[in-house]
Amino acid sequence: MVVGSFIFFLALFLGIGLYAHLHSRHSHRDYLLASQETPPWLAGLSAGATANSGYMFTGLIGYAYLVGLPSIWLGLGMIIGDIVASSFIHRRLRSVTNMGQAETYAGILSHWNGTDFRMYRHLAGFVSLIFLSTYAAAQFVAGSKALHVLFGWEEFVGALIGAAIVASYSWAGGIRASIWTDALQAIVMMVAMIVLLVIALDFVGGISAAWVALDAVSPTHMDWIPPDLQFGALGPLLFGLGWVVAGFCVVGQPHIMVRFMTLDRPENTNRARVYYYAWTFLFGLVATAMGLLTRILLPPDVVFDAELALPTVALDLLPGILVGVVIAGMFAATLSTADSLILSCAANLTDDFAPEDRLPLVIVRGGTLLMTLVALAIALSGDQSVFTLVILAWSMMGAVFAPLITVYALGGRPNQPLAIAMLVSAVACVVLWQMTPELALYYKGFLGFIVGFVVYLIGSRLGLVLGKSDTARDSFLHHAETERH
Repeated sequence: MVVGSFIFFLALFLGIGLYAHLHSRHSHRDYLLASQETPPWLAGLSAGATANSGYMFTGLIGYAYLVGLPSIWLGLGMIIGDIVASSFIHRRLRSVTNMGQAETYAGILSHWNGTDFRMYRHLAGFVSLIFLSTYAAAQFVAGSKALHVLFGWEEFVGALIGAAIVASYSWAGGIRASIWTDALQAIVMMVAMIVLLVIALDFVGGISAAWVALDAVSPTHMDWIPPDLQFGALGPLLFGLGWVVAGFCVVGQPHIMVRFMTLDRPENTNRARVYYYAWTFLFGLVATAMGLLTRILLPPDVVFDAELALPTVALDLLPGILVGVVIAGMFAATLSTADSLILSCAANLTDDFAPEDRLPLVIVRGGTLLMTLVALAIALSGDQSVFTLVILAWSMMGAVFAPLITVYALGGRPNQPLAIAMLVSAVACVVLWQMTPELALYYKGFLGFIVGFVVYLIGSRLGLVLGKSDTARDSFLHHAETERH
């Protein structure tokens, strides 16, 4: 029964993804941007499912299991920062995408002011390739862990299944297939998590009983602030602010932002945001609550991987058919992000390093298959936790891209050397932060995000900006402003 219900949902995801191929226009822009015809509800649900990846079922659950109530700041901080950034960036990005000068996120940034920052595009594409493929690998790892617990399969089996499904429908339908399957996966993810939460709460005796039991775990488990933060009184501020910055850095995640780039009209951006935030807030709240409950449901004296807490609980509490639904939700979470990341990597590989002329669509599709194999190889070769892989990749992409697109959206116009300096300094800061044990509990992209803006301010004072008389820029901005209104 468990395997049957799980296979049913996998077949459904694959079928919808392949069906999207029938609506393909067989063009480069259609494969990467769905011809910019996506309705706001689809774009919003797809962005939500993509942003809330397999790490919500594994990494976040494991994090909440270990640290307790302070884990809530991860979700709250991120949604606050995300809302602030999207309020003035998303619509501008959609308008600029209408210019048709590029289909990749790095390409859009390199052409934002009517320029052609070729060197910046190469560097941005290279960074994206490395960390988005790592991010995709984390999704395959998450799926493998779930299947290992529930079915006893070797951990590589889940990665192989996920890679095969993603490669099939992404190759066939491109971003349209990814968006369509994401919408269904968003529904399955939500249903799976709510069903498990309701049954788990009933099992422990309700919310009040759960709170008492969690409070008894340790003197600090249900405190709002982690007990072992560095830097004294400044520690809690940096901890909370770091996750707000992490949320702001959603605008630096190419695989999420491309959903808004595919919207049918720029003026529909806010409608897409409503769907996106409604789904994200509810799912994050339910997932965090479920993560806290796993600490009660699983005995602390049993040695196990905390990231396997959710499938372990599902196996203990649910009948077979519902276990299949939960595992389908977990696998849906991994697929909904992995397909987006793979397509973004393929676009980086075939567009951002390509000559001036666009490569044939068959080459772009080949890039999709190649990047799936790369992500799969990373997944099978490492032993990192899902949470660690996701946060590192998220931190790097956010620190590299969020400051630049923010500067652009606010009217800034750095030249190519300054844009490259912002990128390089952000990469250096994230690497330095990663190597500093005292900073392990804080968001890894915090310093890189701040330094990106500092570098821009210094560079603009030194005159490293585009001239106001640049006619290409004036024409570009006039067109973008017309689209915005």
